[in-house]
Amino acid sequence: MQDLLESVDALWRRVSHTFEELGLDGIDSDQELAWRVSHVASALSAARAVLTEPGVAEPLARFAVASLAREAASELVALGLIDDLATINLPARPTLELAHAALEAPRSWSLGAELDLARETFARFATEVVEPYASRVHRSNLDVPEPVIEGLAALGGFGLTIPERYGGSGTGESTDVLAMLVATEELSRASLGIGGSLITRPEIIARALLAGGTEEQRATYLPALASGEIMGAVAVTEPDYGSDVASIATRGVVDGDSILLRGVKTWCTFAGRAELLAVLVRTEPDPALRHRGLSLVLVDKPRCSGHSFELDLGGGRLVGRAIDTLGYRGMHSFELSFDDVRVERSKLVGGDAGRGRGFYLQMSGFENGRLQTVARAIGLMEAALDAAHGYAAHRRVFGHRLLDYSLSVYKLARMAGVVAAARALAYRNAADVGTRGGSLAASMAKAWACRQAEWVTREAMQLHGGMGYAEEYPVSRDFVHARVLSIFEGSDETLSLRVVARALATQPRVAG
Repeated sequence: MQDLLESVDALWRRVSHTFEELGLDGIDSDQELAWRVSHVASALSAARAVLTEPGVAEPLARFAVASLAREAASELVALGLIDDLATINLPARPTLELAHAALEAPRSWSLGAELDLARETFARFATEVVEPYASRVHRSNLDVPEPVIEGLAALGGFGLTIPERYGGSGTGESTDVLAMLVATEELSRASLGIGGSLITRPEIIARALLAGGTEEQRATYLPALASGEIMGAVAVTEPDYGSDVASIATRGVVDGDSILLRGVKTWCTFAGRAELLAVLVRTEPDPALRHRGLSLVLVDKPRCSGHSFELDLGGGRLVGRAIDTLGYRGMHSFELSFDDVRVERSKLVGGDAGRGRGFYLQMSGFENGRLQTVARAIGLMEAALDAAHGYAAHRRVFGHRLLDYSLSVYKLARMAGVVAAARALAYRNAADVGTRGGSLAASMAKAWACRQAEWVTREAMQLHGGMGYAEEYPVSRDFVHARVLSIFEGSDETLSLRVVARALATQPRVAG
């Protein structure tokens, strides 16, 4: 497949040159160009991953890359960055024969006996335990059923990357992240809201504690998170500050041996059910310090069910209100109001040495969360693709099955290619978590895969026709779930402009 690799590399050189010309100043002055080229870069990264991943069947890789390369070239032409397509040596338009071969090829591949067994185990749990609840929870906006949480805890799902010495199953190898990705894929196939996202919050909190928590904090909270004894939630976003984390205003006033919390957080997923909140607050009042003035504080709270709660906590009040959302129901996203909630100073992550380091600790957790979000996108896309393929194989229109029409075959093949590319990209980047390039790799993977999830789930609905719009068919749920992926764990625009574009402008060949 050297011909395809040469096409991808030629396109990458054009992207690389564009970012060299733009520079950091150009990114700010022409955000629309930088945003669109960042997505081209992320797509090319996916193309390279699916080409170089030995587990991907050749017809599937060929179809995926031919489609991705042609779309990337079209975007660069539209932006005026390529004048002559002949210089790119684009792959030929995929034939119908290749589309059939791609659609029939296996989409998953072996990661070794241990990880294959993990996939089978979580797939079975998702089918037998999660899926029966999924529709009712989504349509009635219910809480996550306790049997799902208890069953996932029994499987060790909350401690996949937490080290063994703290009660998890993590070994410190890249296989820990792969296990987390595999579990997330299979759980997300059944439900994003009560399956694939359940293990995200303990992942984020655990990574922050491992990155900078005290030994006492790790010994206290990591085993409880790993076992599912306690559930966690992350409180970062504020009503006036979404992705601009460095500007948050919620105060953490250090007062002797305690810290007083004052302010409002929003989009705190699972904050009602959670017994532990990781709250990012401003402990240093000087606004010029920005991210260097933030600290991460652990807040213990009782478990609360339903869509609202009011608690007398630490001599103050903590009020939570669930925000009604289009999809992603079950875990509920809360707005939290901290009114002089007092916690012990020992709850400052990292102790006094962690004061002012909260931003960095939180970001170390989000890196894992972003790569895990790619796995959530993969799970949703797999579910939508399976449903669309099955429907097309049986639904008859104008005397023929939908699957007998070439357009249906092309659509389904491209969907299969996207799933394979997203999976290859996630698996390739698993080893980079925690490294210098890990943040960029995870951001590129998330930006691309999450936008693709919207297209795949949309096309799955389209192939279902009118029934795809009916709530009784799971593809309607997959579609509204997919829409949130480009918003949380770092919005598409923020990742593309402030992470991907800036990194490629200063080190443009890092992902080529």
